Amino acid sequence: ECCFLLLPGTHRAAKVGESTAHSKASVLGCCRLLHRETYRDTKKADDINRSLTSSTREDAQPTAGEREVWNQVNSVLQESESILGGLQSYKGAGQEIRDAIQNPSDHSLQEKAWNSVCPLVIKLKRFYSFSLKLEKALQSLLESLTCPPLTPTQHLEREQALAKQFAEILHFTLRFDELKMRNPAIQNDFSYYRRTISRNQINNMNLDIENEVNNEMANRMSLFYAEATPMLKTLSNATTSFVTENKTLPLENTTDCLSTMASVCKVMLETPEYSSRFSSEDTLLFCMRVMVGVIILYDHVHPNGAFNKSSKIDMKGCIKVLKDQPADNVEGLLNALKFTTKHLNDETTPKNIRTMLQ
Repeated sequence: ECCFLLLPGTHRAAKVGESTAHSKASVLGCCRLLHRETYRDTKKADDINRSLTSSTREDAQPTAGEREVWNQVNSVLQESESILGGLQSYKGAGQEIRDAIQNPSDHSLQEKAWNSVCPLVIKLKRFYSFSLKLEKALQSLLESLTCPPLTPTQHLEREQALAKQFAEILHFTLRFDELKMRNPAIQNDFSYYRRTISRNQINNMNLDIENEVNNEMANRMSLFYAEATPMLKTLSNATTSFVTENKTLPLENTTDCLSTMASVCKVMLETPEYSSRFSSEDTLLFCMRVMVGVIILYDHVHPNGAFNKSSKIDMKGCIKVLKDQPADNVEGLLNALKFTTKHLNDETTPKNIRTMLQ
């Protein structure tokens, strides 16, 4: 059986206002596409489709060979909903900071602003620390899904639970970055924290936070939050490091894995036979986020990038799929393609592709 792209929410309850109902259509669509494109064996594909008609959450359970990596990644994914909830509820200390800046001699306002910012900085540190966990989880999955002697397609067929986790990481990452881009308070709060620390204007205020977020940690966090899409940047760097550190592994093992996932998502989104069976809009968003995520990773690790005519990803088709969706649903995803990819502005990128993303 082939089912490498299962939907989120099959092993945990939904939070932060997003429904994560499991969609059988996604399973069927992936299997039809992958087997017909790879094997051109309609009978085999139809047999698989029938066998998966009654798919349940058990489809995503790991085999004995997947169990160790699956457990490692699952412990990270279990925390992801809480991270998103914390980010979505992040309100910032804008008013307190403005009052403190406008009244520099009022000690009570300085202390109020400081006491408001400190717990927010602790929360921002948690988000940053989670990005490091996600980086390790992604590299573990890449190692499992690309190692010889199996081809990337064979890995995606046989290690369905790990491939699902890969997709869930990308879904979380795009969701996190969409929320972060809409919240300027994050950088404003952290900038105030760093200015206050560096100017030694704390006086007798609570300094316990320096044990949590010292200068070294603050520098790393500052670089992280300076990115428009910090989680995507983290995963892009992680994928690049994985390729660099595994020189004996053919690059195609990694890029083919990514391009196959992108192709499946695109066809599922653009083909009414599949998309009409999606149980909710969240299913569409899931597929779009995974598609954009793997495109960005592919663009960072392939020497020619994702936009080149020789790319195994149909970028024109992928962008068109996004543009066909409601603007509010895809604005963040289109921005991610514009600002987080590496090769968009290369001379080899077709002009019509650049125009589509303007």
